[in-house]
Amino acid sequence: MPARPLVLVVFPGDETFRGYCLEQVAAAYDVVLLTGTEPSWEKPYIVDHAVVDLHDDAALLSAGRALAARHELAGIVTWDEWHLVPTARLARALGLAANSVEVMRACRNKATARTLFARHGVPSAASMKARTLAEAGRATMTIGFPAVIKPAAFAGSIGVIRIDRPEELPVAFEFASAGASQSREDTGVLVEEYLDGPEVSVECVTHCGETTAVAVTRKSLGPAPYFSETGHTVDATDPLLAQVAPVAAAAVKALGITDGVQHVELRLVDGRPRLIEVNARIGGDRIGHLVRLATGIDLPKAAADVACGRAPDLTPTRAGAAGIRMLYPNTSGTLTARHIDQQFAAHTPWLRQVQWIRRIGDRLLLPPEGDLFTARAGFYIVTGRNTAEVTKRLDTAADEITVTTKADR
Repeated sequence: MPARPLVLVVFPGDETFRGYCLEQVAAAYDVVLLTGTEPSWEKPYIVDHAVVDLHDDAALLSAGRALAARHELAGIVTWDEWHLVPTARLARALGLAANSVEVMRACRNKATARTLFARHGVPSAASMKARTLAEAGRATMTIGFPAVIKPAAFAGSIGVIRIDRPEELPVAFEFASAGASQSREDTGVLVEEYLDGPEVSVECVTHCGETTAVAVTRKSLGPAPYFSETGHTVDATDPLLAQVAPVAAAAVKALGITDGVQHVELRLVDGRPRLIEVNARIGGDRIGHLVRLATGIDLPKAAADVACGRAPDLTPTRAGAAGIRMLYPNTSGTLTARHIDQQFAAHTPWLRQVQWIRRIGDRLLLPPEGDLFTARAGFYIVTGRNTAEVTKRLDTAADEITVTTKADR
């Protein structure tokens, strides 16, 4: 039996949200891993690994070269937002095909991306960088209200807040600056036009400069003024895909991306798509898993295929729908109860997964004190024939699940 091609995966992420990615790549490829801790759940899916400080560029390059000396690598891939630029740098050092470091930096920096969208005629949002509160105030005079204040280079909607009046700016700027301060790439803040309309993402695969939009994800958001994502649905027959696909492809092209998987976020303003950002990796919150449940298309394998110079198979094999809903408490506090009706779960085949990610006694913090990493207690996934059925089932399951917190004194 001929040896399978070897793919280098940089940082697999956590098992709960990213385990399916490594599993699906390992079904078709041998995998060597660069990771920050000794592998545990990853062991069945890898043939070799190196543990390294992933935030030390020199150490990452050295460990990558050592793995490349032991194995004939066919490609390199990451699905982690924070490691897009280091992975591109390592690919260049190892002579492996990948988007350039400069392209990945443009994807990571929202200010750079906005400039490129404008240059290439991609409908986006007006945006101005603000280093100080005074600059932010002047920016709102140009952009108007409502406005969005956000970190220039972060993710997960952390530090992103909407303001409707000038007097809200000081607190909002402090909130966005706190989020931006966590970035290793750009600690700046942006003041942007608020795009008023439903938010969606387009899941794309680009190979040799040609982008295929394989699915559209409809999103649910938590209460304003924050932008916490509370759920997603994917429908293989969603008619919206045909409308948003050209704009998503144009955004990918504007950034100079030639290969890989992209998670392109946009809003529909008066029914027309306007770009929020392009994430040059598989979407988080298990969106790639939803795409597979709904369409049969395997995004992690497509990412590995493209990294190895192979044309990915993007033929749908299913025509269903799937959805995920995050479990948040009503108020911040200590988690005192988490429960699902076991009889309901046991007799409900469309309830594909219920996953707790926090234990009794853990503190759950909602914005503005917390973020998605501190607020979520877990999630659940359902399937159905279409979006309407999935949404109904998500609501039905919600009635059988309890998350209770006790407010801190």
